[in-house]
Amino acid sequence: MSAHSPDGGDTGDLTTVRVDQFLPHPPAKVWRALTEPELLAQWQMPGSEQFRLRVGHRYRMTSVPRPNSRFSGVVDVRVLAYDVERMLSVRWADADPARPADWTITWTLEQEGRGTRLFLVHEGFDPDDPAQMMARKIMDGGWRMHVMRSLGQTLDRLR
Repeated sequence: MSAHSPDGGDTGDLTTVRVDQFLPHPPAKVWRALTEPELLAQWQMPGSEQFRLRVGHRYRMTSVPRPNSRFSGVVDVRVLAYDVERMLSVRWADADPARPADWTITWTLEQEGRGTRLFLVHEGFDPDDPAQMMARKIMDGGWRMHVMRSLGQTLDRLR
C-alpha cells in the first residue's frame, strides 16, 4: 500500500500534509473505522474511543509529548463537519494553550473499484515556526507509516 501522493509525497505546501491511500475495503467499512469509537480505539490515539459523530462534539486524545515540536502530548478534538461515508473533518488543538498546534484534519473517501481511495488533509502548520515544521515532519511520517498501516490492519480484522 502506497501512502504517497501521485507526485511522490510532498506537495511543497508547508502548511499542509496530504496523504492519498488506497484501501481494499468499501467506503462503508472505511467509514465505520473512521467513526465508530470502538474501532477508532484500535488505530488512533488513546481517547479516540470518546469520539461521537456529532458536529461540535469535543473529546481529548493523549500521545507522547514531543518537546522538539512543542507538543504537550494532549490533543483537544472537535468534530467540525461530516458527510456520511464521504467526509469527516475535525479540529485538533494542543490542550496547552501556550502550544502552537491548531490544525484541521479532513478525511475524504472515494469509491475506487471495490475499494476506497482515502485522502487525508492535515492543515494549519505555520511555515515560519521551526517547531511547527518539526511537527509537520513528524506528523507526515506518522500518518503515512504508522496511522495508515494501523487503520489498514483494523479494516482487515473487521468483518
